[in-house]
Order: sequence, then C-alpha cells, then structure tokens
Amino acid sequence: MANESFLEGFSKNWWNLLVRGILAVLFGVMAFAVPGWTLLTLAMLYGVYALIDGVLSIWFGAGSRAWPLMLFGLLGIAAGIFTLYVPWATAVALLYMIGAWAIVRGIFEIVTAIRLRHEITNEWSLGLAGLVSVLVGLMFLGRPGAGALALVWLIGAWAIISGLLLIKLALRVRSLPGRLGKFSHAA
Repeated sequence: MANESFLEGFSKNWWNLLVRGILAVLFGVMAFAVPGWTLLTLAMLYGVYALIDGVLSIWFGAGSRAWPLMLFGLLGIAAGIFTLYVPWATAVALLYMIGAWAIVRGIFEIVTAIRLRHEITNEWSLGLAGLVSVLVGLMFLGRPGAGALALVWLIGAWAIISGLLLIKLALRVRSLPGRLGKFSHAA
C-alpha cells in the first residue's frame, strides 16, 4: 500500500524492533558474562573498520590526487593491521587515551568552577564533576584492567537498557494494527 501511514508501516515491522532489542540484551549480557571477549571483539571491530577505511581513503585519494588522504589511508591500514594482530594493545591504548582525556577535562572543569564561584551559585557541581573526571582518568591510567572492565560493563548496561526499551516498544507497536482499524472505522 503506497498510502499506508507511518504508524501502519511501523506496526507491520514491530518484529524488527523486537529482534534488535533481543540482540542488544544478549550483547549486554555477554558484556557482563565475558567482558574480556567483549573488549577484544570491540577492538577487532575497530581494526576491521580502520583497515576498510584506510583502503577506501587510498582509493579516494588516488582518484582525486589528494596525497594527504592517501597517507591517511596508509596510516589507517597500518592501524587496522596492528589492531587485528594485537587487539589487546589497541584496547589498552584506547583506555589510556580516555584516561588522559578525562583528567584534562576534569582539570578544566575544576578551573572553570573556581572562576565561576564569584559569578554564580552552585558552581561546586561543576567542580565535583571535574573531580570525578580526574579520578576516573587516574583509575584508567593506573589500573587499565579495572578501567576496561568498567567500560565494558557500562556498554553492557547501556545495551541491556536500550534493548529492553526496544522490546517494550515492539510489543506495544505490535498491537497497533487492531487499534488503528478501530480509529479508522470510527472516523
């Protein structure tokens, strides 16, 4: 039906939401059950992405005579091969980058909170957020294993929550065709 409404099309494909929700919940459970494998899988997916992106960058760069893009492509291929060869090293390097970023961000938030104390009230919330960022960053740098575990569990929790919400939506949308028929006959 070319004239079907958005809602009717949405309700016909409720199963898509259900499958996506179930997959998200399964991924989230896997992140909690086997966090090491989850982190390794994420690192390897990045390696595949970097490799493909590098090849495409070289191809595009060669076609448009953009040598910086070709150089970027070579770096992407190297990063992809390295990541696929040593995925744990990439995961640890990512944790160090996140840790350093969190520390720098936290310091800037604390400095900003100190400067704001004469301008607004409750500036302490920004300072506290900065302190938390610094502490998390120090944990990632000092104990990358614990940081990796925390990161994987955070991703797992997000996947489970979003998956459950998709499942709830799918079950609700599944019942729409009957209700849509009632509304169209009443009009």
